[in-house]
Amino acid sequence: MVNFSNKRQIHSFVRREGRITPGQRRALEVLWPRYGINFHDQVVDLNAVFERAAPCVLEIGFGNGEALAQTATANPHLNFLGIEVHRPGVGHLLQLLDKNASSNVRVICHDAVEFLQTSAVPGSFHFRQISVFFPDPWPKKRHHKRRLIQHDVVGLLTTLLEDGGILHIATDWEDYAAHITGLIVHQCSLHEAPLSSALPRPGTRFETKGRNKGHRVLDLVYQKHP
Repeated sequence: MVNFSNKRQIHSFVRREGRITPGQRRALEVLWPRYGINFHDQVVDLNAVFERAAPCVLEIGFGNGEALAQTATANPHLNFLGIEVHRPGVGHLLQLLDKNASSNVRVICHDAVEFLQTSAVPGSFHFRQISVFFPDPWPKKRHHKRRLIQHDVVGLLTTLLEDGGILHIATDWEDYAAHITGLIVHQCSLHEAPLSSALPRPGTRFETKGRNKGHRVLDLVYQKHP
């Protein structure tokens, strides 16, 4: 049983605000009312936010948003909810959405775990897919507690998936992949699924950096069964 009342005190991110460009800042000011969802510590009605009822895909930590924008454009029949804590990345995504005239994407700039614990309680959100691509690996052992994918988070994400929904995690750190696999072994509702079960994943700059360092990219795909 997932305890949704407990707020996670250890964050998996460090805010970096110094690299925001004038264009990104302007996008945050001008485009946020169109695409943004403000955090108010209350349940969010996704159908009302998107102004339509459609299966929804959640991406946690979308970076600069290029992969999310590309996937949303290729799948106009789906709604996409992106969560990212870094404002420069959010601003860049807003620019892309405006350029593509996208109407099926909404954005949250907040701690993903806190938002999902308070605003996406079971019954309010049912995601067709939850994507976590290249989360910060926090490679030093003393920092492993800061990794996003932990036991409580796996339980939370599983609860928010619809039956048959897909959890897709990509990482280029093999020990992080082993950590994730070890957690999901104990989650009886999730079973390993082929990569073809998930939406096609565009490449990301974090993936390119990992490959340039000689890292092997691992796509971990799981499907929820009742």
